Amino acid sequence: MWNRRALIVAAVLGLAGCASQKPVLYSRGGGMPPGGHQAVSDCTQQAKAAGLDYSKGRIGRNAVENGAVGGAGGAVAGAIYGNAATGAAAGAAGGVAAGLVRDMFHHDNGPAPAYRAYVNRCLRDRGYQPIGWN
Repeated sequence: MWNRRALIVAAVLGLAGCASQKPVLYSRGGGMPPGGHQAVSDCTQQAKAAGLDYSKGRIGRNAVENGAVGGAGGAVAGAIYGNAATGAAAGAAGGVAAGLVRDMFHHDNGPAPAYRAYVNRCLRDRGYQPIGWN
């Protein structure tokens, strides 16, 4: 029963962390400039068609980094207490889990740099002025 609850909580938190940002376009009068919503939609579709992914290379990076650090630390602790291999495996597993949880709560949900640059360039080519992402 406990495993099922933990899985459901992790899934809900994971989905909450997947909210994506959209470009904010400059407008003298405030709000979205005329045609801005369609331009953003067209440019994001164009980026996807070019093979760019909103989150590619971003999510899970902390998990890998923490797994490496955890594995090294676990190996040292394991060597001190008599089993370096078991310590390394436990440390790596703990590090990966910590990295995944940190990603769920800590990353900015922003797009990958290449995706953002592509969409911003597309919008500028259409006469819009992207000023950030929300």
